[in-house]
Amino acid sequence: MAETAPAPTSVPAWDLPTRVFHWTLLALVVWAWVSVSFAEALGDTTLVYHRANGLAILTLIVWRILWGFTGSSTSRFTGFVRGPVTVASYAGALVRGRAARYLGHNPMGGLMVLALLATVATIGSLGLFAVDDNDLVGGPLYRLVAESQNIRLTRLHDQLFHRLLLPLVLLHIAVNSLYTLVKKEPLIQAMVTGRKPAIVYADAPSAALASVGRALVVLVIAAAIVLGGIVALGGSLRF
Repeated sequence: MAETAPAPTSVPAWDLPTRVFHWTLLALVVWAWVSVSFAEALGDTTLVYHRANGLAILTLIVWRILWGFTGSSTSRFTGFVRGPVTVASYAGALVRGRAARYLGHNPMGGLMVLALLATVATIGSLGLFAVDDNDLVGGPLYRLVAESQNIRLTRLHDQLFHRLLLPLVLLHIAVNSLYTLVKKEPLIQAMVTGRKPAIVYADAPSAALASVGRALVVLVIAAAIVLGGIVALGGSLRF
């Protein structure tokens, strides 16, 4: 009698491109702060590093939006964006300690992803019109608006980073740490390995993974949208 294969102990949850995006975006957000806060120490008086970093962030955000329609099942917006009733129901179950487990983002996690994407996209877009403190250099599109608008948009660019994005990032890290340590859900580990334990999930038993080749094509399209859009609007890509 033939032996049956042992049941898998883990299942695919996140594709490689999504995981690379996640950690790369985190690194770029950190570098955004470092490259402007320590520009003089870095010998970068014209903020070349910071401006190039901003374009990289915008390209990643556009890539993630496109990947939300073309990527793996857990990376698609249809896989984790849920209505207010579902979110409220999950929150209530979480408080009672009865929340279901999700292979991808849970309903509240999906809201956090949308909030982070929207915030980073807004800050990056404002940076296109920003100027430095000495009014010597600006973003690729800063000449398209009046100087008074440059100053206002620069201030908003800075305020959103410190007053909204950083608190969201810290909350995101804290919640994921609590899920990992208290609820024993390996959310952080899964974003490294791409796999989760083979248990019953509320959304799907395993992820349908899209190829790396597709992700690279989408990345080229995202870069063309960001860089081509700046040029089309009359902006400059010179550093």
